Amino acid sequence: MISVSAVMVLMLALTAEATVGDSSQLDFCSETNECFLFDLICKTDDYEVRHYKSVKWVSTNETSFLMEFAAMKTFRRLYNYIQGANEKGKKIEMTAPVVMRIPDKGFLQTGEYRMSFLLPAEYQADPPKPIDNEDKVYIYETKDMNVYVRSYGGWLTTISDGSAAKSLSSALDSAGAKYKKGGHDAAGYNSPMTLFQRHNEVWFEADGELPCTGLD
Repeated sequence: MISVSAVMVLMLALTAEATVGDSSQLDFCSETNECFLFDLICKTDDYEVRHYKSVKWVSTNETSFLMEFAAMKTFRRLYNYIQGANEKGKKIEMTAPVVMRIPDKGFLQTGEYRMSFLLPAEYQADPPKPIDNEDKVYIYETKDMNVYVRSYGGWLTTISDGSAAKSLSSALDSAGAKYKKGGHDAAGYNSPMTLFQRHNEVWFEADGELPCTGLD
């Protein structure tokens, strides 16, 4: 008979595998040891539907006209955190993707952007608190969610992200899919030093019944 403790260990292992785990499980996540893993619910020619479990990130916000301007400040704060500006003084390994929350705003209007680094599995249960820019750097937990995803190559910029987001929203509207408005997430999987075979994604959180039910 399997003991209760053995069952608990198995459940924890399965949970870790379904959230933050070995990047070799994703073809496009090749520059970090750990990546944000997901269950692929279904896919069409225009998008994928993924299920992500709740995980913790270290995050920071910045108000700006453009994502590029916000990214310079937010990345620096988060990089300092993983380099040891935390209560344990730990250097924390980089994971993928880096996610930027993009506000829904007009051209040349300011909006609040949020950049997030996914915390490695080792720190998911008890992430160290920031000790630098404590008023701006914080631990953020995303909930269990279904996400519509559109992937694209090249560089993640305001223009490329905007184009991909428009294509995804048009495809979802045509399919009658319900998704949360007010902004979307831009996910990048590569170092700035990577010149080729880059992988980026646009995410819209699903809100209601999914327009596809399973994989072929």
